[in-house]
Amino acid sequence: MSFTSSKIRKLLSIFIFGFFLLPVQDLFSQSIAYKTVLSGLYDKEFPVVMPQQISDLSFYQVLDAREKKEFEVSHLQGARWVGYETFSLKNLQGLDKNQPVLIYCTVGARSQEIGKKLVENGFTRVYNLYGGIIHWVNEGYPVEADGKVTPKVHTYSKSWGIWLKKGQKVY
Repeated sequence: MSFTSSKIRKLLSIFIFGFFLLPVQDLFSQSIAYKTVLSGLYDKEFPVVMPQQISDLSFYQVLDAREKKEFEVSHLQGARWVGYETFSLKNLQGLDKNQPVLIYCTVGARSQEIGKKLVENGFTRVYNLYGGIIHWVNEGYPVEADGKVTPKVHTYSKSWGIWLKKGQKVY
């Protein structure tokens, strides 16, 4: 799975535009620039869930669409690793196709793509976590590693790491 060159150009232009908006903050903890970047990444037809809309993670089958090394740094409580580059339908064994699925990655781009694959394979209630693990942590929600809360967040790269305002960046 890879991004097309037109998608890469679009992401790059959105990222550059967003970078110049970094000093401008809205009334919430999320910057206007970050919202702009996310709006360019997301398919408007694929459902998202905001962190503040989640009162209990156990309501969802939580799936992490990042790579294994990212997952091992930290993940949402109860998350199951399914990967992105290494994604396989075998990673979905034991999941209930009719129960809600919350899928996430660093910012929501990879998880949206894997979420679409879930829908194609019969999952009926798939939601992308808005803003991914970065927004989750920025909003003050915990992540864990080895069953313990941790401040560490793998941000995929230094360029994506600029968006993490809380927690400890890992690349």
